[in-house]
This record gives sequence, structure tokens and C-alpha cells, in this order.
Amino acid sequence: MKRKFRIVFFVSIICFVFLYSTVLKSVFTEKLAATLPDGSKDTNGKNENKPKVKNEILFLLLGVDAEDVKESKGKRTDTMMLTKVNFDTGDVSILSIPRDTRVMIDGKPDKINHAHVYGGVESTMDTVRDFLGIDLDYYVKIDYNIVKEVVDAIGGVRVDVPFDMKYKEYDPSVPPLNIDIKKGEQQLLDGKNAHDFLRFRNNNAMTVGYKDGDIGRIKAQQYFMKELIKQTLKTKNLLKLPKLVETYFSNVETNISLGTALKAASSVKKINVDNIKTDTIPGDGEYIKNVSYWIYDREKMDLLVNEMFGDYID
Repeated sequence: MKRKFRIVFFVSIICFVFLYSTVLKSVFTEKLAATLPDGSKDTNGKNENKPKVKNEILFLLLGVDAEDVKESKGKRTDTMMLTKVNFDTGDVSILSIPRDTRVMIDGKPDKINHAHVYGGVESTMDTVRDFLGIDLDYYVKIDYNIVKEVVDAIGGVRVDVPFDMKYKEYDPSVPPLNIDIKKGEQQLLDGKNAHDFLRFRNNNAMTVGYKDGDIGRIKAQQYFMKELIKQTLKTKNLLKLPKLVETYFSNVETNISLGTALKAASSVKKINVDNIKTDTIPGDGEYIKNVSYWIYDREKMDLLVNEMFGDYID
């Protein structure tokens, strides 16, 4: 198993941080400017594009295959999720894009997670716009350290583990990976085990794992995200907000302004975890010249994108 994982809980982090963001506005103003990729100062949204839908935001969540988001140039994206949040209703829609999806990048067929290697966020955003035919302005890029820190900060996350997850990485060229999580319902996972839960796909012998491979893992991670949001929004965890502020700004790069982010504060209490819509680009796995790809179904995908993000179709 490659050293990969999906980071699927950005929405919960945003909810957790922005619930009391008006109190911390002075801190956010100073620190959010440092996360803007071009070094420009935040303007509380004054210079932003006018949103296509009032009090709503569409952004691309990117989880990079790196320990430090600030040192992620040339790295692949291991997570790609198109996310929509409506501040009035609290509705959240998330469409997962498998990292092996075969798309056109600079006129050549390739895996979509390679776009960031070739041209960073700009290339990735252009690729997704062309691929899905949508109007997309915003992104959030995070590294995997945020997984451990956030989960530990709220005292762990309870999830159902479908089978024994055991895997050891023997490649000396990468940091050690030793996954050992027992099967069981409502297990309390700490930061490390939550991180390992998200990364696990199969054991070393290939005898235990998700039957549909990476797609099965995406489904498990979407389930994890909902559980994390549900547990994060508990009053006892909201009181831990100050501890998460540093974690957020240390592991996130975004072009979403402070002004837009602050609008999210009013929607947090409206979010109903059971109503969060999640889906994945439809298609099938296929090998082309001994390379594994996710071959999307154009007709089904277009219908899904129209259903979830119809207001943003070009």
C-alpha cells in the first residue's frame, strides 16, 4: 500500500474554528493574510468575485501528499473534494474526485492528482474547471498533520471499524508506517489511529481491505467526516477552539478571505450531519498500459454535477 490517505474533514475544522471567529477576528485577520498564496493582504472579501449564489461558497479541498502544506510544491494531491456550503441553510455538498481519475492535463491524458505536480494549485483548479465544466474560484489546501492534531484536540473520534486494519510500510525511503487497529464498533480513535484509519486500504498480504479498493476507502472517509463533524460540534469541543486556531493556520493554505470565512459562523449551528450530501465521481477502475486509472462515466457525472452544483455550471 502506498503512503496515501484522504483528508476528508475540512468542513468540520472550518465549523469548529469559525463558530467563535468574531471573537478572534483580530487574530484571524493577521494570520489569514499569511495563508494567501500570493502574499497579498486580506480585504475581508472586498476584492473577491461576486458569488454566483448569495451567502454560499464553492471551493476545492486539496489534501497534499506532504507533511507541510507550505512545502508542498511539486507534490501530488491525495485528496480532491469539491465542496459547497450554504451559509443560510447550513447545507453541505461534497463530491469526491478519485485521485486516479483520467483527465486531460495540458492537452495530455493523465491522473488528476498529477496536475498539482505540474503546475500547483493553478493547474489543479484549471483542470477541475475544464473536467467538470464549472465556475470555481476558491480552494483550500491542507497537509496531513492537521489530522492528528485536530482529532487529539477534541479527545478522539468514535467510529465503526469494519475489519482489522493492519499494515506495515517496509520502504526505507519513506517515514515508517505501522497501522494496527482492531475491528469493532464505536472505537475511540486518537489522532494517530484516525490518521491511519483514513490511510488504510488493505493489509500487506492483500487479504483484508476494501473490496472496491480506493472507492471503498473514499466511502469510509466520508463516513468518518460526518462522525467528526457530529462530535466536533458538541459543546465540550467548541470550548477547545483556541487550541485549534494555531493548528488550522499552520496546516492550511487558502484564497478564501476573512470576510467570506466569517460568514460561515452563522451557518455552523444549522448544519445537520445527516443531511450532508456526499458522492463520488461515477466510473470504473481500468488498467491502461499497466497503469491504474479511474475512468469516469461522462453521462452519469454530468447529471451528478448538475444535481449537486447546477448553479455553478459554465
